[in-house]
Amino acid sequence: MFRILNCFALAVIAAVVNADASSGLKRALNDGSIAAVAKLGVENGFFANPQVKIPLPPALKKVEGALRLAGMKKQADELVLSMNRAAEAAVPEAKQLLADAVSKMTVQDAKGILTGGQTSVTDYFRRTTSAQLTQRFLPIVKKQTERVGLAQQYNSLAGQGASLGLIKKDQSTVESYVTQKSLDGLYFMIGEQEKAFRTNPLGASSDIVKKVFGALK
Repeated sequence: MFRILNCFALAVIAAVVNADASSGLKRALNDGSIAAVAKLGVENGFFANPQVKIPLPPALKKVEGALRLAGMKKQADELVLSMNRAAEAAVPEAKQLLADAVSKMTVQDAKGILTGGQTSVTDYFRRTTSAQLTQRFLPIVKKQTERVGLAQQYNSLAGQGASLGLIKKDQSTVESYVTQKSLDGLYFMIGEQEKAFRTNPLGASSDIVKKVFGALK
């Protein structure tokens, strides 16, 4: 039985060089990334989704109760809303970069995706796009969050904490924290699309996607 399964896996790998298989895989990646961006890059895409909603930074989360008792409930709520709105505004910037990552996918990349684990598509996107997306997201996030007074106060205090090694670098400013959380949310939603393709290929919108992922079932 193991030999049969192994031979089948090798056949799948060999099929990647086939134009149909390669086209099907790229179509699946495009479909999944477009769907993820569409779900997140709209009002309440982050804020109303408990799976990706961005909470206060950990350093503020620890004292959230004290902030609210001190009459800063409104400011804390404004910051949470602002962070999630920033993520929603930034995510559409990912659409073209994700498409570029698909178009540049090599045969070796395709083999790794088809024979990898349940998150191999998500891992591929994270590896090939996270650095560029960080650069794209950061100024958009900063423009949105810098309007909130509590964000400015946090940046001042967190910057000092980071210099002393008390706060992680990616949490040293609200904008860096939100940018990272935006990416995490995007890759999470891509992962959800990936699971859907793998679990139910027949539910895919394209016959060629059904063919490729259906062969792996």
